[in-house]
Amino acid sequence: MPYRRCGNSGIMLPCFSLGLWHNFGQYDNFANARQILRTALDLGITHWDLANNYGPPYGSAEEVFGRIKNMDFVPYRDELFISTKAGYDMWPGPYGNNGSRKSLTASLNQSLKRMDLDYVDLFYHHRPDPDTPIEETVYALDSLVKQGKALYVGVSRYSEEQTAKAHALFKELGTPFIIHQSRYSMLDRHIEEGLLDCVGEHDLGLIAFSPLEQGMLTDRYLKGIPENSRASNQHSYLSESLVLDNQETVVALAEIAHQRGQSLAQMALAWLLNDQRVTSVLIGASSPQQLKENVASTEKLEFSESEQQAIRAILTAHSSS
Repeated sequence: MPYRRCGNSGIMLPCFSLGLWHNFGQYDNFANARQILRTALDLGITHWDLANNYGPPYGSAEEVFGRIKNMDFVPYRDELFISTKAGYDMWPGPYGNNGSRKSLTASLNQSLKRMDLDYVDLFYHHRPDPDTPIEETVYALDSLVKQGKALYVGVSRYSEEQTAKAHALFKELGTPFIIHQSRYSMLDRHIEEGLLDCVGEHDLGLIAFSPLEQGMLTDRYLKGIPENSRASNQHSYLSESLVLDNQETVVALAEIAHQRGQSLAQMALAWLLNDQRVTSVLIGASSPQQLKENVASTEKLEFSESEQQAIRAILTAHSSS
């Protein structure tokens, strides 16, 4: 597993990190979740990413992780880099959401209990809160570091301007603010319009989530919508109309991937890592085998000039359509 330095910090993150958003809830298969984590560590994936409301139900992914950690990974705690987040809806009432000092402190305390940890390696504010001054959020995160409950802090979904302001405040406080987590994929390149330059300018790491667009950037939808797929489920984030609207682009990208000897998913992951400002790519997995297949993309991270030109042409046409 290749590792990259996270901004100008001392932390090295694996090129692929494991997200526990899916397949680690209360209703998922516990044995499968356990085997995914065991496989991840065997593959060199030392960074595991959670949030207070991952599940379902909310909190259950942290609880499942805590159970598996106590079964298998206590001897390896110092080899693991565990992150969690707060800022989205978690519990009813005025303090179960957003970015106040009260909310962030209560949420991290609850997360530590669910995971049976003394501290997390990284604590994120999950999204900007328009109703709380950014200064309050920054001071709350700084306080949690000073209390020893988090070693580092990060933000997610912040704009370029919000990230720059948070960076300035953290720098003044001496807080180890090291990373921005943002949605980024071949089909969603909005961070190229300023945020990538911002994290580079301020020596921050960047970790990309939803790199496969909920499965759209895989070989699964090349011929339409399979039965029992995520897009065929009306409760899924991925809709049939979204898949069909992007199918022409996906098919064109898949042709390049197959010429490279990769699956579309493997090429889409490798493409993100082609930018050195991307520290790590956050991947999910429904099985150990799927995790192994995605990690195999590290075997071919380089792109020829002709491949890059062909991909740029497809993505430019997609952006203008």
